[in-house]
Amino acid sequence: MSVFVYTFAILFLNSEVVVRKNVLAVCLGWFGVLSMSHAGEVTVAVAANFTAPMQKIAKAFEQDTGHKAQLAFGATGKFYAQIKNGAPFAVLLAADDETPARLEREGLAIAGTRLTYATGRLALWSKQANVVDDKGEVLRSNSFNKLAIADPKLAPYGIAAMEVIHKLGVQGSVIPKLVQGESIGQTYQFVSTENAQLGFVALSQISVDGRITQGSAWVVPQHLHTPLKQDAVLLNAGKDNAAAHALLKYLQGDTAKAIITSYGYAL
Repeated sequence: MSVFVYTFAILFLNSEVVVRKNVLAVCLGWFGVLSMSHAGEVTVAVAANFTAPMQKIAKAFEQDTGHKAQLAFGATGKFYAQIKNGAPFAVLLAADDETPARLEREGLAIAGTRLTYATGRLALWSKQANVVDDKGEVLRSNSFNKLAIADPKLAPYGIAAMEVIHKLGVQGSVIPKLVQGESIGQTYQFVSTENAQLGFVALSQISVDGRITQGSAWVVPQHLHTPLKQDAVLLNAGKDNAAAHALLKYLQGDTAKAIITSYGYAL
């Protein structure tokens, strides 16, 4: 009889442990649901040069916070016009520092929220190996058919490209061969499809972890153009959006910084 009582007690205790574990699992599950119910969504206008790193950052941001970032990529100048016309972006990641400052001055962005998330690098690139030398002398050779740049009226990387051309004194031979993309993304497409043999693109578009992934390139020395300081800002549409505030904070964290620097940006 004592053996029966002992066995019953063991079974009872084991079942109680199982029940407690199940209750704990249910509670944790509900906690997760409740936490995710507080997750939000933020619509972000992103400079085209920052496409690849921002896609990675958005994925990590959602995994770490539960917030989802809806991304639109394009030329900073075009985003500026859209925001002025009422586009409902909550956050802008620009390719310069002037556009966010201008939006703030014009009352279209929240004062005090601007931050520098990256400093970009410009590169002269060809999809073909051994076309671009490590000093950019190919620009003086006049041996290429077309040179792609981003539209200087819309894209800071296009302004930087024109500064380099003038600093090198090759505008006379180069400008007649220019083709312009609306954004640095379209400029990259011109070169990657070989509609242009050369192009000034963002280093982030052609390198990962310090290595050029394809073709040949010259990383342009920074003294040849105005620094490509890239700022983010909270727009009026994001003032009361918790996900928008969380994204700006996330951009300053270690995870985002590691992704940003892996694409050749400085912080």
